[in-house]
Amino acid sequence: MRTQQTLKPFFKRLPPVIRFAIPIAICLGLVLGTIVPGLNASPVKVTLLMQALEAAQWEPFVQEFNEKHPDIELEIIEGPNATNQVEDLYTSSFLLGNSPYDLVFMDIVWVPKFAAAGWLRSLAERASDTELSAFLEGDINGGRYQGELYRMPVRSDGGMLYYRTDLLAKGGYEPPNTFRELLDISQTLQQDNLAEWGYLWQGKQYEGLPAMFVEVLAGYGAFWVDPDTLEVGLDSPEAIEAVKFLRTTLEQQVSPPGITTYAEEEARRLFQNGDAVFMRNWPYAFGLLSAEDSPVKGKFAIKPMVHAPEQSSGACLGGWGLGITTSSQHPDAAWEVAKFFSSEDVQRRFILATGYVPSRRALFNDPEILAKYPHYSELLAVVESAALRPPIAQYAQASDILQRYLSAAITAQMTPEQAMNKAANETRRLLGQ
Repeated sequence: MRTQQTLKPFFKRLPPVIRFAIPIAICLGLVLGTIVPGLNASPVKVTLLMQALEAAQWEPFVQEFNEKHPDIELEIIEGPNATNQVEDLYTSSFLLGNSPYDLVFMDIVWVPKFAAAGWLRSLAERASDTELSAFLEGDINGGRYQGELYRMPVRSDGGMLYYRTDLLAKGGYEPPNTFRELLDISQTLQQDNLAEWGYLWQGKQYEGLPAMFVEVLAGYGAFWVDPDTLEVGLDSPEAIEAVKFLRTTLEQQVSPPGITTYAEEEARRLFQNGDAVFMRNWPYAFGLLSAEDSPVKGKFAIKPMVHAPEQSSGACLGGWGLGITTSSQHPDAAWEVAKFFSSEDVQRRFILATGYVPSRRALFNDPEILAKYPHYSELLAVVESAALRPPIAQYAQASDILQRYLSAAITAQMTPEQAMNKAANETRRLLGQ
């Protein structure tokens, strides 16, 4: 009431035309704020779900994005750290309808499933070929389904061979290039009591098993499923030889008998304790092996995986990226987030802060990154020899089939021939052949 009494003398002194125009202007402003998009509007909210650990790592960048984009409010919802549980949460939200997520932060193997189900928008018209050429070819191909792009790569990943430089030097060996060389070097160093075990890998029945196996398949010139023709290659002579190699590591005691229960961390801890010559693992292990209290600090290096003579190395491509959901009401705002997360500057700073692997080729030789992670120049050769898990809509079921039969083969419940014939036939039935 005091405010009104105070203002009355002020309004009385105004010319009649202005006194008449003020309430009209106020009413017009209220109407325009209602009918004109963007006028007096609150920021558009964009949400995505992410593993809790990585959500915390991205939090400073979320704040930066929101400061730079006052018309967009980005919110990352923390999910479980188990990636399969995050995938299940996304899947459930899409199946139930009215998903709250505008973006999917997804593993490379989710792309075909999500795209085939119609849960992702094509990004073909948003990203030019020139822009995409700055990324690793495997990461871009891993974001495609039936020729359409559905995922912008944010960070990459790839399997590789770790080896003990000090032990090879003592034995007078160069790093191995073939499966046979790896076995021979392992056995000799074991016999000389320089190492308890020769080769560590992931033999547990879980997604890491086919991820490891596609590298061995590629090394023998074999394949799992051709995504273009849906031809299944698991029962080819070369694929059976790939299984026999894994069996040989156990039969010749190059690998410990418990390897059939090992995931990444079991292998990494044994290698880090100094108990093995070689290990197949992902880039994340490098930082842990290089820690000040690590027994193998400064005594190891990395290289592309070994292969059969006259064949090439294969690195199972992993990595994460962003796709826009078909249910999003704000696809343009979601695209701004995807561009920001995958930009060179943000990737550089994120990699420096976390030690993850970039998806942009130029960052592997970036002076700042090399100053902190000198091995990234070697890492480029690894991730460029990418071996993709088959980008098919039925990937989850195909992976389950391979896991079961490959596990049966390496635990000697079936011969390699029996296991791969059954795996191939069951996969063909899955694909309607």
